[in-house]
Formats: sequence, C-alpha cells, structure tokens
Amino acid sequence: MELMTRLAFFQPLDFVALAILVVGWFAIGWRVEHPSASAPSMSMIMADYRREWMRQMVARDPRIFDAQVLGAMRQGTAFFASTSVIAIGGALALIGNSDRLAGVARDMAFVDQPASLLELKLLLVLLCLTNSFLKFAWSNRLFGYCGVLMGAVPNDPAHPMALPRAMQAADIQITAARSFHRGLRSIYFSLSAIAWLAGPIPLILATEVTLSVIWRREFASHSRKILLAT
Repeated sequence: MELMTRLAFFQPLDFVALAILVVGWFAIGWRVEHPSASAPSMSMIMADYRREWMRQMVARDPRIFDAQVLGAMRQGTAFFASTSVIAIGGALALIGNSDRLAGVARDMAFVDQPASLLELKLLLVLLCLTNSFLKFAWSNRLFGYCGVLMGAVPNDPAHPMALPRAMQAADIQITAARSFHRGLRSIYFSLSAIAWLAGPIPLILATEVTLSVIWRREFASHSRKILLAT
C-alpha cells in the first residue's frame, strides 16, 4: 500500500524516461555483443586479439609476460569491484539521509519532491551499482580460471593439447572481458540514473549522452580504426 502511494507521485514522463533507460541499456548491450560482420564492435575486435594472444603464448618461452598481463586485468576488475562497493555504500547513505537530499534535488529541479520519491529513484542507482559489482566480481573470477588454463597449456608447442588448451583459455578470457564490459556499462547507466533526481527530462538526456558515449567508443573511436587498420 505504501509503495503504491509512492508510485502515485510519479508522472507518466517518469515511466517513459525509465523505459528509455532500460531499453537503451539492453539495446546497446545487445548491439555491442552482436554487431554486424561489416561493422564489428571494439569488444568483438579485441576478442579476436585475445585468441591471437593465446596462440602466440603457446610458442612463447618463458610465459612471464602473459602472466603479468593477466594479473593486470585481474587487478582492474578488483579495483572496479571495490569501487562499486564503495558507491553502493554511498547510495545507501543517501537513502538514509533522504530529507537532506530532497533539498538538494529541489534546488536542482526547482520542483518539490518528497523524500520517499527520491528514495525510489535512488533504488535505480543502487540496482545499477549492485549489478556492476556482480559483473566485476564474476569477471575477476573468470580471469582467475583463465590463469589456471594458461598454466595447463603444455610447454611443448607441438603437444597435441597445447593449442586446444590455449583456445579454451582464450574463450574463458573473452567471457571474463564480456562480463567486465557489462559491469562498466552498469556504472555508466548508474550515472545516468542519478540525473533522475532532477526529473525525467534530465534522465532522458543523460541516457542519450550515455548511449552516444558507449556507441562512439565501440563503433567510432580512433582506437577502433587503429585496430582495424592492422
């Protein structure tokens, strides 16, 4: 009953803005992970390079360089996972101090919003951050699995299991990278969700900016042109 009372404060435009964020989130994620063959995303291009890396690793002796690179990747996922936890704590603190937040939101949107309404809006931010933490934690674990598989690759390049093991490591690493990218997108959209505190129009604008940034980095960045030129 209390939830229905809070939902009554939302305007139809709020639900439209929320739908745009959710649909945009899933749409850009699907496009990045399922691009056309003629226009691959940055993530798909890097997946090919990850496979080539594992092929080269088979003949590399020693493989200290490969272990160092993988270790740096795990450190990156651990950093973002820790950052997500800190951000989750901050969001929970804001929910616990919603009355003061209501004053800030009033100054931003020039509209008086009840504290209970802001708490619901912050739940969206909290949901995005929680999803990002889960993705980063799983990515970190998968990179660990990849390290085990890399260690299981025979030292002899001519060994019949050398290349198959390396390709298994590549597939696990690609899966870990996919989870890492999903975690990053969750953080991007959590920043968009913060704009909802100022109203539905800012949320729509923030979502459009986030979508354009992700699209540019995946399909129109200078780094992508460099990778495709080789």
